[in-house]
Amino acid sequence: MDESQVDAYLARIGAARPERPDLAALRVLQGAHLRTVPFENLSVHLGEPVVLTEDALLDKLVARRRGGFCYELNGAFAALLTALGFRVTLLSARVFDGETAGPPLDHLALRVDLDGPWLVDVGFGRFSEQPLRLDEPGDQHDPGGVFRLREHGGDLDVLLDGRPQYRLERRPYELADFVPTCWWQSTSPDSHFAKGLTCSRLTDDGRVTLSGTRLIRTAGGGREERELSAAQALDAYREHFGLPLDRLPEVRGARRT
Repeated sequence: MDESQVDAYLARIGAARPERPDLAALRVLQGAHLRTVPFENLSVHLGEPVVLTEDALLDKLVARRRGGFCYELNGAFAALLTALGFRVTLLSARVFDGETAGPPLDHLALRVDLDGPWLVDVGFGRFSEQPLRLDEPGDQHDPGGVFRLREHGGDLDVLLDGRPQYRLERRPYELADFVPTCWWQSTSPDSHFAKGLTCSRLTDDGRVTLSGTRLIRTAGGGREERELSAAQALDAYREHFGLPLDRLPEVRGARRT
């Protein structure tokens, strides 16, 4: 990333350029990213390719002001952090379905080394709002819940409020290593991303999510759901997520052939 791209990315998330790459700056950047760049799988249902290169990710998230899923969000955020002087490593994780861990490279998360190793993730939907210490075996209290990292055969299981979220490998990966799994996630009818629409971001008091045409708000332990018309859903994409869509995405499985 060049300096103009860094400035554009920081403007996209509404964050000032940090004076130094430290924990305080990392916390600010992570929080700003979670509140502005939505976790969304709309490309899958708009017929758009998901391309895992730095230029493509910056074009989508910054120039076109879109969101994405884990490979895109954490891939782009890693590029920004690296450009700002942070030491970033891409990690692979296996997402849990109940008590069963999924396949390798199922998820992309980040390790950032400062005074110690930190787990950073802006691409998992509801998750930690602040970095988590990777070498802390005890409870870590976060606005998103209570997290704990548990050893499992050399890997780390990440638990939220006692429930396993994903199994994290410790060895480093390159962005290109995730391309085959990203392609499967975005094209296979068996991928959960192909089975429904989601667009979600953190708010100051909870979350706002658009699942198809159902708008869901959570705040202060409460939950409000409202079914929208097609026109209202397009307006909601613009109002709540800043996404200037010209048509509603249509779930692939619901399309006529």
